[in-house]
Amino acid sequence: MQLSSEQEMLDYGQQLAKTLKAPVTLELIGDVGAGKTTLVRGIAQGLNVAEPVTSPSFTISRQYATPDGRTLIHYDFYRLSDPGLMAEDLAESISSPTAITIIEWADSVADVLPKNHRQFTITINDDGSRTITEASPQATAEPVKESNQ
Repeated sequence: MQLSSEQEMLDYGQQLAKTLKAPVTLELIGDVGAGKTTLVRGIAQGLNVAEPVTSPSFTISRQYATPDGRTLIHYDFYRLSDPGLMAEDLAESISSPTAITIIEWADSVADVLPKNHRQFTITINDDGSRTITEASPQATAEPVKESNQ
């Protein structure tokens, strides 16, 4: 899907939020400035989060309550090559039955992510628009070879 403005990214996030059933984990992939946090803002709007959503680049994570009792948990591992205890915090968040967990720069915690997480890649196009593609890492894994025993 191609998006031409920040408002379109917010709108996309709001629509995406309507499809999210906790627990769910989303991985956002994209260069700095691609719009990952803007997408999270849109998701938060769609979940009726009352407080402003800001990037967790320096705090690593932020949590937001939704009116229906779910929690939006937003991680940004950009600055961490070794997440240390934050990997344990992430694992705990992912296992919460009320959590909608969103992770930016997840390479350092890839082994913690559930196999069924949803992966969104945001690409900046030459004209400044963004292209969002969704993939399922589980679907791209190598197929299991069957034994003829």
